[in-house]
Amino acid sequence: MLPRSVQRLIDEFARLPGIGPKSASRLTFYLLRSADNQAGELSAALGELKERTRLCSVCFNITEDDPCPLCDDDARDPRLLCVVEEPLDVLAIERSRAYSGRYHVLHGAISPVEGIGPEDLRINELVERIDKGNFTELILATNPTLEGESTALYLQRRLSDRTIRLTRLARGLPVGGDLEYTDEITLGRAFEGRQNL
Repeated sequence: MLPRSVQRLIDEFARLPGIGPKSASRLTFYLLRSADNQAGELSAALGELKERTRLCSVCFNITEDDPCPLCDDDARDPRLLCVVEEPLDVLAIERSRAYSGRYHVLHGAISPVEGIGPEDLRINELVERIDKGNFTELILATNPTLEGESTALYLQRRLSDRTIRLTRLARGLPVGGDLEYTDEITLGRAFEGRQNL
């Protein structure tokens, strides 16, 4: 019943995480009613996003500059390395202002159910970075989910022969939750209470 171009945009919005068919329809019809330049600005922003962003060659965070501003910041402690699952986790930790070291983004977590193994993540790059670096502590800040715990356990085993101190964020983070949705105080306290593995 809908014009093909309208239905296509609804379908594309519905493919995004957290957006169902009703929200996709609302967004599409909002853009249809909005000023002509709003849809154009959205289109330009999406094009610029794909054109200008890349992964940092050091930490694998999303950036426009390589290395990223966090890796290029001499004020950050070069002895601390925090491992996270996703770039949004870096943002959450930075908001807490409880950490001032370096990062390494895995881009996921081990999940046999979804067919994601260690080779699908940036784990080999992490091991190489640890071997070449001068890190004294590796903070495993994976999410407190089954997949995040499995990933942390895998990393603990893989790095057991290294002299680096391995720590995990303290409990207090909600089980089954994501770091990106954790408030700054809880995340700050989790960093302060981290323990040796």
